[in-house]
Amino acid sequence: MTSSPAATGSRLASRLGFSDRVFVGPAARKLAREVEAGLDLVEEGLAVDLRVADSIADAPSRYLYEAGGKRVRPVLSLLTAQLGAGNVPAVIDIAKALEMTHLGSLYHDDVMDGADRRRGVPAAQTVWGNNIAILTGDILFSRASQLMSRHGDRAIRLQADTFERLVLGQMHETVGPQEGDDPVEFYIQVLADKTGSLIAASTQAGAIFSGAPAEYEEPLRNYGEKVGVAFQLLDDVIDLSAKPEDTGKVPGTDLRAGVPTMPSLLLSVETDAESTALAAEIDAGVQRIAAGEDPAILDDALARLRDHAVTRKTLDLARSWTQGAIDELAVLPKGPVRQALTRFAESLADRSS
Repeated sequence: MTSSPAATGSRLASRLGFSDRVFVGPAARKLAREVEAGLDLVEEGLAVDLRVADSIADAPSRYLYEAGGKRVRPVLSLLTAQLGAGNVPAVIDIAKALEMTHLGSLYHDDVMDGADRRRGVPAAQTVWGNNIAILTGDILFSRASQLMSRHGDRAIRLQADTFERLVLGQMHETVGPQEGDDPVEFYIQVLADKTGSLIAASTQAGAIFSGAPAEYEEPLRNYGEKVGVAFQLLDDVIDLSAKPEDTGKVPGTDLRAGVPTMPSLLLSVETDAESTALAAEIDAGVQRIAAGEDPAILDDALARLRDHAVTRKTLDLARSWTQGAIDELAVLPKGPVRQALTRFAESLADRSS
């Protein structure tokens, strides 16, 4: 049965967070079918490649994959691959490897953040303990490297460089800015390393391994990195949302845990008395929560931060990064790939509306 225009692209649009009206017209519907077919191959491959012969490692290794996820990174690789030869075996392998790398980083992040849940299920370390969760992440990184090694030095270097940036981003976030560092610039670099680098690898890899024109590679890498930074800045705004039923978490979860966000960093450099007092109140509340007090003690202060000018500045900053990402696409031919990438970037800002 032939898919109806309304149905074609619905799954892809849902994963990327926008309406399937983007996939209207024969060329756009063909693009959606190709990407969705590639995604089926990625899913089938991951189900096999994440199985481990060792009985101790098998269940943990498949745990977060089987919990679900939108597979945004493979989708972006498959999407940019349509600028070249499309769903060739190398693109499918690279897309799987990048998703494995992302999954491996989630195991590590949840241990470091002390997260209770991930993708609607208990975090891996709450099931198997910290050591097994960390080692499981290492197994996934190893499997990703095995896949990458099938495709030569370029693939190996892409994986190694991306992995190094992921680690440095986490390390810098853990240690914090040093004397002489600008806290805002430092934080942007952390976001670029922790989130932007893997999205950048995904958008660039689709072009590289499909044989797309070489002049597309660097703009697509820049696009992915800027999208990643925008995503995390918008997450900082959403973290202060007054609608936990929409966000799935208590407003201010990150700040209550003592994790800096862009609104709190911008607040810290404001010099008016009201901002200085609010920053001091939040800092004191975080210390009291760390000492065991009820996190609700920060409810009022975080509500005021949500309505403060620094949160609007964060939203404006995120939108500027989004526009920067879209500007990188100017080199691409006009058509459904460019349109889908543009709408994906625009949809990030829609999350905070």
